[in-house]
Amino acid sequence: MAEANSPTAVRSLLQRYGLAPKKGLGQHFLWQSQLVERIADAAELTKEDVVLEIGPGLGILTAALARRAGQVIAVEIDESLFPLLEETLKGYDNVQLVKGDARQVDFQQLLDDYAPGYTSCKVMGNLPYYITSPLIIRLLQGEFHKELLVFMVQKEVAQRMIAQPGGKDYSSLSVVVQYFAQPEMVFRVSPHAFCPPPEVDSTVIKLACREHPAVRVIDEEIFFKVVHTAFRYRRKTLRNALKEGGLLCPGEESVFTTSGISPERRGETLELEEFARLADAVAQLQERKEE
Repeated sequence: MAEANSPTAVRSLLQRYGLAPKKGLGQHFLWQSQLVERIADAAELTKEDVVLEIGPGLGILTAALARRAGQVIAVEIDESLFPLLEETLKGYDNVQLVKGDARQVDFQQLLDDYAPGYTSCKVMGNLPYYITSPLIIRLLQGEFHKELLVFMVQKEVAQRMIAQPGGKDYSSLSVVVQYFAQPEMVFRVSPHAFCPPPEVDSTVIKLACREHPAVRVIDEEIFFKVVHTAFRYRRKTLRNALKEGGLLCPGEESVFTTSGISPERRGETLELEEFARLADAVAQLQERKEE
């Protein structure tokens, strides 16, 4: 198996296949084996586990996952890496490489094709920073069964995922992630652990998926619309933000009385349960208007 355990080794391996990191794909290859083992350990894998890996890169994390899990399905958008990956992962017959874009691939179909009869899976990867937030939201909202997500992400994105109301990092991402999962920062990673090094620090974050969402809502689509609208106009009061976002018309401020939420507050101060109450009031108002 090819070893990519230093920046020099990474460059040598890439050169052997006539490759170079693609900036457009956000490729920064993790090479520190100790960190790779810590990432794999964070998922607490057993031979009963099926792992979906997003972006195997050079396969160093893929190999660590394969040593622990029963099966690894690795989704890679860059087809030019496949010959290198086949060398790196030689001898791991429990790894399935799949060409695909994680922003579009049907994860349920992948699991049906390569892990029929699975009951749940764990999703892992060193995510390209430019797709992190939309991809994590897509995974959390996906209907396929998953119990845990473990990702390397930009430090600032991890901070937003765990942020609480009132802080500068609190955002719609915070609410969506915490609605579906319980986030936990595991450890930080220096840029020097990658080749080439990114310009930002990274963090490994663990998202334990909830069996049921953190709060119950009448209409999930309206809940997310209220959340996204409140943060899109985060410097405006809720009264003005919801009007600006087209969720309220003049004279429809009864939603604030119904929910017990002051219209003078801003979205960045609301907890999940308060967003749920406000969204339910908006949903009920819309139901009455449609009658």
